[in-house]
Amino acid sequence: MNRIKELFEKKKNILSIYYTAGYPNLGDTVQIAEALEKSGADILEIGFPYSDPVADGPVIQASSKQSLDQGMTLKVLFEQLKDLRKNVTIPVLLMGYVNPVLQFGVENFCKACAEVGVDGCIVPDLPMVEYEEFYKDCFESHNLCNIFLITPQTAEERIHKIDSLTNGFIYLLSSSATTGKNLEVGNTTEDYFARIKGLNLKNPTMIGFGISDKQTFDKACEYANGAIIGTAFVKAIADGNLEESVEGFMKKFRG
Repeated sequence: MNRIKELFEKKKNILSIYYTAGYPNLGDTVQIAEALEKSGADILEIGFPYSDPVADGPVIQASSKQSLDQGMTLKVLFEQLKDLRKNVTIPVLLMGYVNPVLQFGVENFCKACAEVGVDGCIVPDLPMVEYEEFYKDCFESHNLCNIFLITPQTAEERIHKIDSLTNGFIYLLSSSATTGKNLEVGNTTEDYFARIKGLNLKNPTMIGFGISDKQTFDKACEYANGAIIGTAFVKAIADGNLEESVEGFMKKFRG
């Protein structure tokens, strides 16, 4: 069974942490993964940088540019991850945009993910129709979960279609903004979360965009199986000792 499915079967209030591969330094990718697991993260989302990250706010955009400038590519990333599973046991996702995946080759990408122990992918700009028609079999043959995103504007019919195609979890965006905006849980947002929860989807959900502290994490967990933190963590590791930065950040949630 895929590690993602196993995790959701046995745990609640799941904490997923996003960070950019090759940031702050090109060779930090696996060290951060190991430190996050040690400090209590449940899922890792390792971002592979792209030059035009349309869904990302300024913090993650800047981390992507720095990583690219230092030489990060998918080829380099897979080389870094070849020993990932020596010390990392929790689920690992790769997150990024479809262009680098197409350049690398979808079959090659899925094969490389499986070889290094990646459990799934989040590719926000991969159209659902194309995934279903061209890539679904390839992903599933390599035991990879493809994680779809929904927003407050996503139609119920599309949500059910996404649910039928999903074999991991559904990424529930708290808003249609870019990453890095603070979560503001007013009546409209709570109604949206409650509406999705009321659909009784077969797949678990994780809330992302704007989760930055214990308060917003706990609020998200009232409506979903857990939450995803990205920008706040990328900020936290920008300077200083990596192990200390990771441990200090995670204590806010797992202390």
